[in-house]
Amino acid sequence: MPNTAKPLSEKALLAMPASSYMNAAQLRFFRDLLSKQRQDLLDNATMTIDHLRDGEAEADPNDRATIEEENSLELRIRDRERKMLPRVDAALKRIDDGRYGYCEDTGEPIGLRRLLARPTTVYSIEAQERHESRQRIQGK
Repeated sequence: MPNTAKPLSEKALLAMPASSYMNAAQLRFFRDLLSKQRQDLLDNATMTIDHLRDGEAEADPNDRATIEEENSLELRIRDRERKMLPRVDAALKRIDDGRYGYCEDTGEPIGLRRLLARPTTVYSIEAQERHESRQRIQGK
């Protein structure tokens, strides 16, 4: 039987009581959000490939330099997005196995506002700060 439940809005998500944390509706909201993000990343990659493949050679060196700089910027953005794809996939896997929304360090809820801002995060704000502090100390 297909799920015909009305999608949860961000406002409705935030209005839910703490006791509803990571219930089926919230998990569906984040699965939809992450799935859309994943599809956007894939679509952007495809558009870039098409754009670079269809680019015409410019005779004017200034135009060619401008186009090459624009292409370089676009490729850097896509590289960042390429690195994001495994994080999105990992978050979707955490939804499947029931770990989504809980800090990998403490096991405590990460919080809906943080997940809305960074749906792929694996740490609560406090744990993230400790993690970054350790990295600074270790010089990584």
